[in-house]
Amino acid sequence: MAGKSISILLVEDSPDDVLLTREALKDAKIVNELDVVSDGVEAMEFLRKKGRYAGAERPDLILLDLNLPKKDGRETLIEIKTDDDLKAIPVVVLTTSEAEEDVIKSYNYHANCYITKPVNLDRFYKVVKSIEEYWFDIVKLPEKKP
Repeated sequence: MAGKSISILLVEDSPDDVLLTREALKDAKIVNELDVVSDGVEAMEFLRKKGRYAGAERPDLILLDLNLPKKDGRETLIEIKTDDDLKAIPVVVLTTSEAEEDVIKSYNYHANCYITKPVNLDRFYKVVKSIEEYWFDIVKLPEKKP
């Protein structure tokens, strides 16, 4: 997918983690567009192009935190993966939770990957860059639907 514009939806309520993710992606070789929403309700509006997101581009990848206000990441993941129009979008759970129950449930809800956010800044950068490299250099993703 090199040379193509890559679209990522980050569902994250921590301004610090949003900033870190933006900075890590800024250095990337791959051209990318990062859209950010702060809760599951907003994420579903974005994905379904409702209200102020009517012109939103369908993301190639979703980075989803589990611990969100309004509608948490677990509920959001279930909603994405049970929607025929959205379920093919890869969802990477990127969260602080190390709970085995969250890992198991996320995979049972069809998360494509589960990553615990590192607390170390350098390690966080490496994780974000490896997510991008894996999903956009190595993996073949389906063509975007309009």
